[in-house]
Amino acid sequence: MTTIWHNPRCSKSRQTLALLQDNGITPTQRLYLKDPATEAELTALQRQLGLPLIQMMRPKDSQFKDLGLSKDSDDATLKAALLSHPALLERPIVTHNGQAAIGRPPEQVLALFKG
Repeated sequence: MTTIWHNPRCSKSRQTLALLQDNGITPTQRLYLKDPATEAELTALQRQLGLPLIQMMRPKDSQFKDLGLSKDSDDATLKAALLSHPALLERPIVTHNGQAAIGRPPEQVLALFKG
């Protein structure tokens, strides 16, 4: 099963979805702003990405600064922020067969489908 954590208002998210579809992949769309991640889902997503939480976030987003977050914030603080402010999640994220990739650039997600 393939899922895209999607924000239709984001151009990179739309480009990644179109790229997947152009390659014959029809992902389930997780509209994470309307259906935010649970703590367990966020933990699983982090494990699949193999990244620190800060790399899953949008530190240039004004909300990031408004919340007093920084690249030095601890994981518990970052996770709490992501859970209560899903717009801080970097997008799009595509999951496939227990792995995930951030679609920046969109072509990066295609590595999930090779070999």
